[in-house]
Amino acid sequence: MISYQKTFDLLKAKGINMTRLRKENIVTQSALTSMRRNEHINTRTIERLCAALDCQPSDLMEYVPAEQENADK
Repeated sequence: MISYQKTFDLLKAKGINMTRLRKENIVTQSALTSMRRNEHINTRTIERLCAALDCQPSDLMEYVPAEQENADK
């Protein structure tokens, strides 16, 4: 699974809220919902987030092996 928790942590650290992301057309509501559920999002969304947050994709997400995901539940 891909976890987007790093994105939410980075947004908080930079003082950027979800309303601003949507208002500035950085991400759609459906993309934010997918990210909260650790579901797939498209690379264009990742690109826009990287540009807005001045970061790399690895700063936004991380791979969590299935074994670790199951252990966390």
